[in-house]
Amino acid sequence: MILQMFKKTKELDLERTYRAPIATVWDAWTQPDMLRQWWGPEKTFVPECRIGLTVGGEIHIVMEAGEEMGKYQGTRWPMSGTFTRIEEPVRLTYDARSWTEGEEDGSTIQHTNDVTLSEADGETTVKLHVTITQIGPKAKMAAFGMKWGYKAQFDKLAKFLAAQP
Repeated sequence: MILQMFKKTKELDLERTYRAPIATVWDAWTQPDMLRQWWGPEKTFVPECRIGLTVGGEIHIVMEAGEEMGKYQGTRWPMSGTFTRIEEPVRLTYDARSWTEGEEDGSTIQHTNDVTLSEADGETTVKLHVTITQIGPKAKMAAFGMKWGYKAQFDKLAKFLAAQP
């Protein structure tokens, strides 16, 4: 069943509204010092984050499992990509690949992420559209869990934005 799900392109759509101005949400997605504070699910942290905010520029984020993740502690999941569209402060698109460090050959997932922001009544809505185009043979379960991972990130983003002045 899972194998059948990933024989063709897979798409994920998520949407979340935050009580924060669009400029703050944009910065949370594009400023490395802010992004590293909320990226990834709980029990992970971001030891590396680089963003070259230009079309053709780099996005590179490494998530690492914290000690709360038990036997997975220290596992690193890099994501590297290239920005293909930047329309400040409303749209951000990048082509990326994600993998488990040390297992890049079999664990790579190729994906395009399209982030759209809109603001109304002091709230900002984030829409994320992810197109998964290729999944390595050892990455099928990771790809299957991507929607859960993004939902967890959106929860962390909510906490981060609530703490902003």
